[in-house]
Amino acid sequence: AGSIAASGPAGRYLIEQGVEPRDFNSYGARRGNHEVMVRGTFGNIRLRNELVPGREGNWTTYLPTDEVETIYDASERYQQDGTPLIVLAGREYGSGSSRDWAAKGPLLLGVRAVIAESYERIHRANLVMMGVLPLQFRPGEGRATLRLDGTETYTIRGIADGVDVGEEITVDAARADGSTVTFQTRARIDAPIESEYYRHGGILPMVQRRLAR
Repeated sequence: AGSIAASGPAGRYLIEQGVEPRDFNSYGARRGNHEVMVRGTFGNIRLRNELVPGREGNWTTYLPTDEVETIYDASERYQQDGTPLIVLAGREYGSGSSRDWAAKGPLLLGVRAVIAESYERIHRANLVMMGVLPLQFRPGEGRATLRLDGTETYTIRGIADGVDVGEEITVDAARADGSTVTFQTRARIDAPIESEYYRHGGILPMVQRRLAR
């Protein structure tokens, strides 16, 4: 629920809508506006994305051209390309206070899976309810031990027809040099109802389909 910077994607959007910077208020005050909130996703000024070493904030590298852009702008280009995204993370991924948009925002940015060493409990559940697949590295493994830097192309096997509770999921990470790292993860689908949520693409699509019967 932090302040909205005029120079960021959310601030630029509000200015385009005729809102003066003095009237921006906070993300918390605008949490009902998805256009603002999706642009503020991953907007913490202290965020460290290893795709842009030495730089903090809402930045990433758009890999096809190696351009550094805001996460929102890069995600828009990936969605235009038809490229689904994943997040590689460390321990207790999702810790924080803005819990609903912490899961909604990545979904709207095109994130379809997260691979982390561990999860904050409520955030893990929220990811599943949004239709984003939380995968967990095996104990003792992570992006560092597997030498993953985020530039790889990832294939998550066997999830097209749904994922069972705690299912072992194989992931292939293809590097630019032609080599591939294959590793095992555990689906953090922790209850049968969560398996149903994910199979439908999230809780809202599931409810919609049931109401349409």
